[in-house]
Amino acid sequence: MRIGFGYDIHRLKEGIPLVLGGVNIPSDRGCVAHSDGDVLLHALMDAMLGGAGLRDIGWHFPDSSDEYKGIDSRKLLVRVNNIISEAGFRVGNIDTTILLEKPKIKDLIPQMQQVLSSLLDIAPARIGIKAGTNEGVGEIGQGQAIAAWAVVLLEEK
Repeated sequence: MRIGFGYDIHRLKEGIPLVLGGVNIPSDRGCVAHSDGDVLLHALMDAMLGGAGLRDIGWHFPDSSDEYKGIDSRKLLVRVNNIISEAGFRVGNIDTTILLEKPKIKDLIPQMQQVLSSLLDIAPARIGIKAGTNEGVGEIGQGQAIAAWAVVLLEEK
């Protein structure tokens, strides 16, 4: 078994769609990013790649490439899952935390778990997604940014 850790943060801007865990979130602000800015999936992919010793998503999918401009992060997650599979690993379980002042996303967490479950072929019960605020502190607390952390247990196939 191996453990991977990932982190991502993005600035928020009005008029951009907000996508978290592959789910469109009703919000007036979204992530400024080269791709769709899904911080949850980005942190998760970094955790998966890191746990397998395979560098990070920026190395695999550079933001200097037009190929990834505006790409749906779910497509990248499937690619990352294939990369770690080819290296002899599969995801055993996931634990994540999203920090976002607003909107409140707790009611959308089951939908995010279902998306991840279908993309990674693991049971939703093996996917932890927690949401919190930064209690008004810093850029996240002032609604200017969003961050996510992910820890993944990889098992040898």
